[in-house]
Amino acid sequence: MAPIDTSKKPIIWILGGPGSGKGTQCEKIIAKYGFTHLSSGDLLRAEVKSGSERAKCLTAIMERGELVPNNIVLDLLKEAIISRAPEANGFLVDGYPREKSQGIAFESAIAPVNVIIYFEASPETLTKRLLGRAASSGRADDNEETIKLRLKTFVENNELVLHQYVDKLHRINAEASVEEIFAQVQQILDPLVAN
Repeated sequence: MAPIDTSKKPIIWILGGPGSGKGTQCEKIIAKYGFTHLSSGDLLRAEVKSGSERAKCLTAIMERGELVPNNIVLDLLKEAIISRAPEANGFLVDGYPREKSQGIAFESAIAPVNVIIYFEASPETLTKRLLGRAASSGRADDNEETIKLRLKTFVENNELVLHQYVDKLHRINAEASVEEIFAQVQQILDPLVAN
């Protein structure tokens, strides 16, 4: 049996390339709908900071700009969802799945996804935004070489993920203003929470 009932606590996957504005939109969604935000990146970074054995292996993988093995990410997500399910209104799963097999594994290990929102932006826009962020954040993975690798990896894998979920997928133009984008997000989520 699935650990949570998604008719009462929907699961929404938030997808988009690095720099597509997912984080900003997630903040707005949380403020309006009270969903619990789970970013695979944040969960991984928290794990890395923990200094565990798992952390050492993760650090090396992330510095190479490679994808972390799915079983590790899935374990972190599942632990987070189960521990927060009692008080959650629903879950925003941010930046996951990154490849086709992850979507399948998530749905069999945790629960089916209700809706997928994909924030779409051109590689040029994403590169420009990430370089701007790098100047202020000091994140090790925000330099031009790594950015190009991350975008290439993202695009190749993301298309395969999206093809699997045509019926649940909503594409949003992430080059619009923050408010215009959020207006589209609300049109997708309002009917979901009305039930």
